[in-house]
Amino acid sequence: MASGTTLLAAILKLLIIFLFAGWVSLWLLKPTQIWTRKWKHAEDVANDTIFGYYGLSFAVYTFPIIAIAIIGLLSLDLKAGYQRSRSARVPSKSNIFSNPLVVNSTVGILSSIEILVAFLFIVFLAWTYYSRISSDFKKLMPDKSLKLNTWQLKYLRIATRFGLLAEASLALLLLPILRGLAVFRILGIQFEASVRYHTWLGTAMILFGTIHGASTLLVWGVSHHIQHEIWKWQKTGRIYLAGEITLVVGLVIWITSLPQIRRRKFEIFYYTHHLYAVFLVFFLFHGGDRHFYTVFPGIFLFSLDKLIRIIQSSPKTCIVSARIFPCKAVELILPKDPGLKYNPTSVIFLKMPTISHLQWHSFSIISSSRADDHILSVIIKCEGRWTNSLYDLVHAELDKTADKRKGIPVAIEGPYGPPSLDFLRYDTLLLVAGGSGITPFLSILTEADSATSKSRFPSRIQLVYVIKKAQDFCLLHSISHLLLNQPTENFHLNLKLFVTQETQAEVGTRELLNEFLKVRTLQMNSVCSDYAAYGPESPSWMAVIVGFCSIIFLIFLICFNHFIIPSGKRSKMTKEKTPSWVVDLLLIAAFVLALGCSTSVAAILRWRRLRKGIPQISQREIKPLDLSSDEARNALEEHEVHFGGRPNFKDIFGKLRNESGGSNIGVLVCGPESMKESVAAACKQESECIKFSAKRTESCFTFHTLNFTL
Repeated sequence: MASGTTLLAAILKLLIIFLFAGWVSLWLLKPTQIWTRKWKHAEDVANDTIFGYYGLSFAVYTFPIIAIAIIGLLSLDLKAGYQRSRSARVPSKSNIFSNPLVVNSTVGILSSIEILVAFLFIVFLAWTYYSRISSDFKKLMPDKSLKLNTWQLKYLRIATRFGLLAEASLALLLLPILRGLAVFRILGIQFEASVRYHTWLGTAMILFGTIHGASTLLVWGVSHHIQHEIWKWQKTGRIYLAGEITLVVGLVIWITSLPQIRRRKFEIFYYTHHLYAVFLVFFLFHGGDRHFYTVFPGIFLFSLDKLIRIIQSSPKTCIVSARIFPCKAVELILPKDPGLKYNPTSVIFLKMPTISHLQWHSFSIISSSRADDHILSVIIKCEGRWTNSLYDLVHAELDKTADKRKGIPVAIEGPYGPPSLDFLRYDTLLLVAGGSGITPFLSILTEADSATSKSRFPSRIQLVYVIKKAQDFCLLHSISHLLLNQPTENFHLNLKLFVTQETQAEVGTRELLNEFLKVRTLQMNSVCSDYAAYGPESPSWMAVIVGFCSIIFLIFLICFNHFIIPSGKRSKMTKEKTPSWVVDLLLIAAFVLALGCSTSVAAILRWRRLRKGIPQISQREIKPLDLSSDEARNALEEHEVHFGGRPNFKDIFGKLRNESGGSNIGVLVCGPESMKESVAAACKQESECIKFSAKRTESCFTFHTLNFTL
């Protein structure tokens, strides 16, 4: 059985590689004259068939990425089933591609594979631009309508070809931010980690688009034609006004997504980002349907992914109970279906209709699905308007009597997590967290402590936790039993706590434990919904929905084009009289109808899951910690607590290397960017020392970074 699963997984992986290689080859051949001639001939042949040129464009440019997503989802489902059947830990081995190669405050932390892919993408852009512009200059013809001289005509061609670079960036822009249909999960990259690729591609797209648009306006201005050209809505070809609207909307989205605005005025960033629909529609009108098929895969998958997520999160549930921490943080305990399983470091998205009917915010799950069948928990540090409103809402319920408390409705989307537990392959784990960055690691520690997971988790875990104030120590409340109990043979947890803004004189080790006693618990007696979180559909069903949507889209597209705009040689005059924007509207209509049919299928699947029966949601009584015994109070003395300074990661790495005795050590970091860079620099330096060391018994460090803010 295992060998058959392995063989099938290998076949699916080869298919993905083959399809991706073919898709990349298309982009490399597309700027060449050979491809242009062959493609025109292929379009002429396709026009005489039922599929038309649009069917050919969809099959060649769009469907390969959709097929990769379908096969990838099937592969992930197969991999998840294989992992569930294994109980033993996989052999340890180092991954050279995950270790940092560049650590810089400007570009962040980059691995060798990220640098390689970025370099190849830049080379591809350079090749595309050179091929197009050299061909344009060879067959440069005077522009009779604009009456441009030679340099103006050349500059206009240069500006026009920058639009192709923006198009190439747009083709990849939406793929990194997929959640349920995430293509990047095939590579083991989580949604939170791939968001920065979306940022890079968006910045590149806006840069190229701005050069394209501003340069075109400049040529119009110096040739004294700007007042005539800027308002043009052509019947065929490039629609100038649509391109100008696209550029303005893109600039608004990009400016409001800058860190200075996103962090301080999240609502502005969040709502203006939804202008992407306007941006994409006017890009279609500007570029035309033939160019739109090249960027359509990301749009197709993103739209379907969003609608499926809306269906999944539409039934609302209620908070079972909550905890309020003295550091102004809230832990929400939510009901879940016993069949919902997720990996540590997974995240969920929450929407509180009482606060906002539109905003979704992501949070790391701190509980383990192996340890708790009926509930999942998240900790929310209140630092913004939305989180402060949530804190006030929960605090207001805490002040009420038990019979007057109302259930707080909440919509849940997810969970989304890593497709594989790469950190299981290490002998030792070094977890480095700063502030709220501790939340992803709480799920790792909780699952490592569960009886069903001890055989597959590293037996030794060292936690380095950096906080500003001693009251932030209370965020470790959910793993307090691990800190206060003596280490066992199967699992050993060592804590190194650094309180950076307080001294030993202000607070001692015993006072740290008192922070646990300040945590207040709120039990919700009122139930506003019988719905428990079921999570997304299985990857196999998601693959079926994607395949169904693509087939329905192609059927509608063919029907619309044959009945409204007949194809073939006899309808050539009819097609010439048809405005290009009508063809674009037909594409939009076919896509909307296909999404509607696929959403109906997703809704039926969700309804079938819900009608099987609602699991009993038990409101587990949370027992207060017993810190009265000297044994419990002295337990923290076994861990290291430092006041008034930051950790020296070089010393921590060196000491861990000497103690581990040649084992493989996984380094997981979550926290502020400056702390991540410090850990990455220390890990890079340690890896370089090991590389040139003559000893083969040296420990091997492998770096991984997690994001807890988007």
